[in-house]
Amino acid sequence: MKSLKELFRIGYGPSSSHTMGPRTAAEQYLAKHTDALRFRVTLYGSLAATGRGHLTDHAILSVLGEERCDIVWRPEIVLPYHPNGMKFEVLDALGAPREPWIVYSVGGGALAEEGVSALQTPDIYPLDHLNDIIAWCDERGLSYWQYVEQCEESDIWDYLSEVWKAMREAVERGLETEGVLPGGLNLRRKAPHYFIKAKGYSSNLQTRGLVFSYALAVTEENASGGRIATAPTCGSCGVVPAVLYHIQQSRQFSEKRILHALATAGLVGNIAKSLASISGAEAGCQAEVGVACAMAAAGANYIFGGSLQTTEYAAEMGLE
Repeated sequence: MKSLKELFRIGYGPSSSHTMGPRTAAEQYLAKHTDALRFRVTLYGSLAATGRGHLTDHAILSVLGEERCDIVWRPEIVLPYHPNGMKFEVLDALGAPREPWIVYSVGGGALAEEGVSALQTPDIYPLDHLNDIIAWCDERGLSYWQYVEQCEESDIWDYLSEVWKAMREAVERGLETEGVLPGGLNLRRKAPHYFIKAKGYSSNLQTRGLVFSYALAVTEENASGGRIATAPTCGSCGVVPAVLYHIQQSRQFSEKRILHALATAGLVGNIAKSLASISGAEAGCQAEVGVACAMAAAGANYIFGGSLQTTEYAAEMGLE
């Protein structure tokens, strides 16, 4: 499994697969072809079918430049490796293509080439099945977050602290921002309204209402192209922040414990990403929101003192 830095990515919405991944691919291609006169990028399958709504073209053009990049939309062609395929090419002075690079946005902002699970990142987790991780932790009397600490580089807590900061800020911006979301449907932001309503609920309903408003706040920030953290994707970015933000606000847990919960949640998401998929284009809503629910459930269970086994069961229930 890859680092949690590959799972929790700080960036701009509205889609990790359709916005963040293509932007990263464009940056990598540009770095190799800085002297190119023009580019052509062909989007296939799901990237082409929903790319305009997900601002895929804007993400690519913001890197390669509107004046020197052509976008070709081919929704009718689905490349065999993954639905989110794209081809980058350099165009010479006569308009002839060269240096083709086919790459796939496989979920959570990650990229892959056919036959290669991911680009330029090593596997750092020797165990990627939860049963094996439980056995490893049991033998040593350790928690899930300590397994993460053993496998990651020493700066992982600084990184997760930045992720948590981005999550908190997305919640708070979303609660304070009113108006209409981008797009032709003229949808009004609802999070501030739900938040005010939840504050007036009786105590037995207030928790649910507040968590809903926090999740909606982050989701609306994502939909407007705001700065969020994938958890595990842009499309499901509101679930984990909402649960952990409410727990911290209502129970006054320390940030250190929140970060340990975030590492626990990340481990669950990483397993799903490694052994299944977090790409909605590939595996539907369960790959995104289902995994996000499993992550949030695992993190919450850890915070309230759950064992290795109950944390695993909470994650399973969340996925179901």
